[in-house]
Amino acid sequence: MKLAQLPAGSWVAVLGGGQLGRLFCMAAQSLGYRVCVLDPALDCPAGAVADRHLMADYDDPSALADIARTCAAATTEFENVPAEALRFLAGQIRVAPAAESVAIAQDRIAEKSFLRQAGLPVGDYAVITCRQDLRGAPDHLFPGILKAARFGYDGKGQVSVADRDEALAALETHFGYRSGAGQSGPDGVPCILERRLDLACEVSVMVARGLDGALLTWPVTRNVHCNGVLATSTVPAMAGDSIEQTAVDAAIRVAQSLNYSGVLGVEFFVLNDNSVLVNEIAPRPHNSGHWTLDAAVTSQFEQQARILAGLPLGATNLLVPAAMLNLLGDCWHVHNPEQGVGTVDPDWAAVLSESTAKLYLYGKRSARPGRKMGHLTVLGIDGVDAPSTLVRIARKLGASH
Repeated sequence: MKLAQLPAGSWVAVLGGGQLGRLFCMAAQSLGYRVCVLDPALDCPAGAVADRHLMADYDDPSALADIARTCAAATTEFENVPAEALRFLAGQIRVAPAAESVAIAQDRIAEKSFLRQAGLPVGDYAVITCRQDLRGAPDHLFPGILKAARFGYDGKGQVSVADRDEALAALETHFGYRSGAGQSGPDGVPCILERRLDLACEVSVMVARGLDGALLTWPVTRNVHCNGVLATSTVPAMAGDSIEQTAVDAAIRVAQSLNYSGVLGVEFFVLNDNSVLVNEIAPRPHNSGHWTLDAAVTSQFEQQARILAGLPLGATNLLVPAAMLNLLGDCWHVHNPEQGVGTVDPDWAAVLSESTAKLYLYGKRSARPGRKMGHLTVLGIDGVDAPSTLVRIARKLGASH
């Protein structure tokens, strides 16, 4: 049966009011839709541009009932929205992605299990729910990284550990395990222990899959992280045809195995032997896909709105080489004794003197180290080398990455 298309003027909802929700709002509004944002924060980035802001928790019954009554469809901008909220809405209106997909992506243990069952390669890991699990973990997982199973992002909720003793100490200091307790039963925050890998590079693939099963991918993106946070993304990835095709095939398999609908980000580790491992999946637009706003026929946010509205997918072709820089709050901070310690706006005129640079600020009121305040994308046109220009801009901003 053909999927009904939402007429222009219909209300759609997005659960989550961060920058991804803000950019979704703008894309959906450009297609003629009105957007309701559900987010508990008064000054959330998406709330400033939405047609309506419901200021309530994501699982607030009256707010969800309001959305079900007034909106034709709903989506999410981050994976930590309670899956039950999406499940409730799906009983009454169109929802993409489905609660089941989000539930898998928001729990690292469920995510790793799903990937293995789907026949996709992942790095070696062990599930840790008590000290005994860690004591019994294979030796080859050290040195490793302990990661909380839930609510971790941008390097939060994870700790590098050199050996088993250091990992046991980290359970208590970082994950709430009580000293001397939980020898064989659940104790603190469930975690996974991953082996620390020697990487050749990291890449990601953005997938768009419609409610009718239509599927497209954008070109593979090469990513560089700093302190667990995405620093830069460049496209084309230049990772090698075989590696890039392997990543695309794996990303498609993830989307199809999840029976996913919406925009999906799949991150990969590329090892020195050219093997490709799935790292994480994100059931939403992704930071590494921000370049699509300027360098692809259809951005990831427009695609998200198209899918929700039942419209055909837009082409994902790369229009021009591009490089994206995450703008963190560190760029606003000065530590000059004569000026005092505080924040000042970067010199945007100096940044935009690079004529192919495109600046996006998210409307966040306060800058602090590590906080994503915006991004900029350099387009490789008129002889501009996008990656090297990005490095020059990063130096102007004093960005650590």
